[in-house]
Amino acid sequence: NVMALTMLLSATATYLLSSVKTYEMFLVAALGVGLAGGCFAAGIAYVSTWYEKEKQGTALGIFGVGNVGAAITNFAAPFIMLSLGWHGLAKTYAIIMFVTAILFYLFAKDDPNIVARKKKKEKPRSILQQIEPLKKLQVWRFSLYYFFVFGGYVALALWLPHFYVGVYGLDIKIAGMLAAVYALPGSAFRALGGWISDKIGARAVMYWTFIACVACCFFMSYPPTHYIVEGIEGPINFSIKVSLPVFVFLSIILGFFMSLGKAAVYKHIPVYYPKNVGSVGGIVGMIGGLGGFILPICFGIMNDLTGVYTSCFMLLFLITAMTLIWMHVSILFMEKDIVKSKFLPELNKVKQEGKNKKSYTSY
Repeated sequence: NVMALTMLLSATATYLLSSVKTYEMFLVAALGVGLAGGCFAAGIAYVSTWYEKEKQGTALGIFGVGNVGAAITNFAAPFIMLSLGWHGLAKTYAIIMFVTAILFYLFAKDDPNIVARKKKKEKPRSILQQIEPLKKLQVWRFSLYYFFVFGGYVALALWLPHFYVGVYGLDIKIAGMLAAVYALPGSAFRALGGWISDKIGARAVMYWTFIACVACCFFMSYPPTHYIVEGIEGPINFSIKVSLPVFVFLSIILGFFMSLGKAAVYKHIPVYYPKNVGSVGGIVGMIGGLGGFILPICFGIMNDLTGVYTSCFMLLFLITAMTLIWMHVSILFMEKDIVKSKFLPELNKVKQEGKNKKSYTSY
């Protein structure tokens, strides 16, 4: 019900965008469009209840593939605008959302937890109980992970066309297509990330993600540089620049590992906070969404301050490196059992089964 209602409200607000006359009403309609983000938090909580722990990474990864809509929008929206105008674009998206909401309401079933609670005539948990895990520092650590893997993904999807035009002098159409080449694997492989997280643990996937992203951001941040070296027979001039094919390849690798990381972050949540998936998933998603809003602004500020186009990747390199260090230090504390309760959720260790015994520290 929450998902269907949220989609209907978002569809209505999107349609209103095509008819607003004032800036104030435009902001109100845009606020309504922003409600669509609530569908993701509600959807994470809904999907996670249908699958056991060992399959939740895959299930949530498949659900998260919907983020590919950001890439599709970047690619398709300009063509729709050319044929229908921006008013037609808003109406088209509103109709799609409205139809989706109706189909979901008609065919989706109540999740098992809701059904069981209705049978037992139990009251739903209070808001205070739902948001209690937000006191845990670990929740905010997960949020920082998502700030990079999702917020950084959205920010780069918006920023790369400008980057390609400024650095490589490409036509805006070609720049947009190359940005889509980055954005598509940034979501399309999310299901794969969930499946891998189920097989080897989300923690290992997060290590892969951050190490690979640190390496990619390091090379992508290197600006075109000219050197003069005093040689034996006189000055030696040479230049270093990341060529366009190499940069595009690195962007695909970056998007791929961001996709795996997005799935791994949400694999953690139902394991650590099985009764608070909605609230924890909501705050993690909110911080990730803020990243998509804040980072492009920061990219522009970095350009103004440094005068270097690749400064956006310098910022991402710094964020990723700090996040990797925080994650590794936190894991070392958990493994040594010397961390206080504020670092960990109040969760018993995952039951050990068979020969391959795992504790909660595997996640």
